[in-house]
Amino acid sequence: MYTINCKGKLIDLSKPRIMGILNITPDSFFDGGKYNDLTSVNKQVSKMLKEGATFIDVGAYSSRPGATHISEGDEFQRIVPIVEYLTENFPEIVLSIDTFRSNIARKCIEAGAAIINDISGGNADTKMFETVVELQVPYIMMHMQGTPRNMQENPSYSNITQEILTDFAKKAATLKEMGLNDLIVDVGFGFGKTIEHNYELLKNLDLFHALNTPILTGISRKSMLYKPLNTSPINALNATTVANTIALQKGSQILRVHDVKEAKEAIEITELLK
Repeated sequence: MYTINCKGKLIDLSKPRIMGILNITPDSFFDGGKYNDLTSVNKQVSKMLKEGATFIDVGAYSSRPGATHISEGDEFQRIVPIVEYLTENFPEIVLSIDTFRSNIARKCIEAGAAIINDISGGNADTKMFETVVELQVPYIMMHMQGTPRNMQENPSYSNITQEILTDFAKKAATLKEMGLNDLIVDVGFGFGKTIEHNYELLKNLDLFHALNTPILTGISRKSMLYKPLNTSPINALNATTVANTIALQKGSQILRVHDVKEAKEAIEITELLK
């Protein structure tokens, strides 16, 4: 099975792990504005770690459909102080940084983070691949069609699973040739996909093991879950648990979630089937 090297610490992914989401944005689709001071950040991170999160994924750029674009300077001012604070106050924390900008990635790794989570899969910043290779950090490569501002206007594929697999395979080969050791793939549920596209990907998620990389699933409280049920993100926890369970049965190694306790329970129950 897979292991990833996070700042010299080998993390075994033979049993699925949880990545807790910490959005320090004012406008994220579910928890925007909730964690905008150090007290609330500390409380939420403590809670997620206590409930079983292995990784904490910090994001300062909202990528919800139609989100407001912010400058690199604004993203830097939001995220780097939080990385420094968390590294100082939680010495054993394994921080993942949700950014598509190579400069932000570098600054956050220098501040103590361990993983880069790039929603653009290297498409938004041509220096991202060389940066993660130079830093030798695990790189989460997500698929997105378009940008957060336009990705849901008219997503179109002839064969979504095959197209994303091909895209990932080409990029994975490039990164391996460049010398990257730890690559993780994320099909990008909700990023330039219709509801039908998302369920096609969930159904075929096990096919992505052909890439010989760990699979991260980020499906927590997304519209593909709450829209078919005519509900809202706040009422989509049960649907999230169902979807996470399907992802686990398809072999996903990392669940990226807002609700750590429930994800941990899904893992524990699913593992009993093995």
